[in-house]
Amino acid sequence: MRGLGVTTSRTYIGLDLGGTNVKVAAFSEKGERIAERIVPTLDDGTRGWLDRARVVIEDLRSACGGDARLGVAAPGFIAPDGFSVAAMPERLPGLEGLNWQEWLGLDHRVPVLNDAKAALLGEVWLGAAKGSRNVVLLTLGTGVGGAAMVDGRLLHGHIGRAGHLGHTSLDPDGVPDIVGAPGSLEDAIGDCTVERRTRGRFQATRDLVAAYEAGTPEAVQAWLTSVRALAAALAGFVNILDPEVIVIGGGIAEAGTALFQPLREHLDRFEWRPTGNGVRVIKAALGRFSGAAGAAYHARELAGS
Repeated sequence: MRGLGVTTSRTYIGLDLGGTNVKVAAFSEKGERIAERIVPTLDDGTRGWLDRARVVIEDLRSACGGDARLGVAAPGFIAPDGFSVAAMPERLPGLEGLNWQEWLGLDHRVPVLNDAKAALLGEVWLGAAKGSRNVVLLTLGTGVGGAAMVDGRLLHGHIGRAGHLGHTSLDPDGVPDIVGAPGSLEDAIGDCTVERRTRGRFQATRDLVAAYEAGTPEAVQAWLTSVRALAAALAGFVNILDPEVIVIGGGIAEAGTALFQPLREHLDRFEWRPTGNGVRVIKAALGRFSGAAGAAYHARELAGS
């Protein structure tokens, strides 16, 4: 990640494209949030979501002035040139291969970043990891997204797989997840497997956590098993990547103390601490606009390059 030495006074707009909502936010050069919009994605198997995205982008660009620069955060594998999504099967028709500059008729390039990597950039620019150079970010939701920054640089890898931390295998004898990883972190704590992990007793993490907080024995066992798996994974990431801070975002992070207290207790046992100090594990600060902030920052970097 380069320094913050860009001297223009442009506005930077970040678009964070999700399966549920399209989130768009505009930021000043210094990172003040100027305006924001959220519209439902309504991914119904057609290209209708593209029309809704265009409307909200044009609305915000009009409000911010014609020189506003745009960056995009999106799920999927990003093309090598960084300006489109190369692979996003079975979701958001029209996204794969879409060149946002050409589609919107803009006079500037529009960089595209994986949504988890964008969330990490947002948290480093303006959020919980502000100013940090070695960061791991996990988004705990339906699945488990991830991204890593080492010595100020986002990790991308050979074909863009770097940072898919949710597909870390914790049990070689476990059930393969959606990418074939057996016993993955995503399956251990993601919302997508709550019903299976609790033998049908709970349908969503929020219900499981509520029962855990009420002291229901089955919920206590299931939830603490999941948190222990998360702690084991984090201890492994610490050994591999040596972050100064781990940021936890996504809907499951809203469990608050029910998540972070047992997580810290497990890390006290699992984490290698040769200097005596544990890695900070903190909740993401930007909420639902972390991806938009990172996409805007990415556009800012491109404009200053």
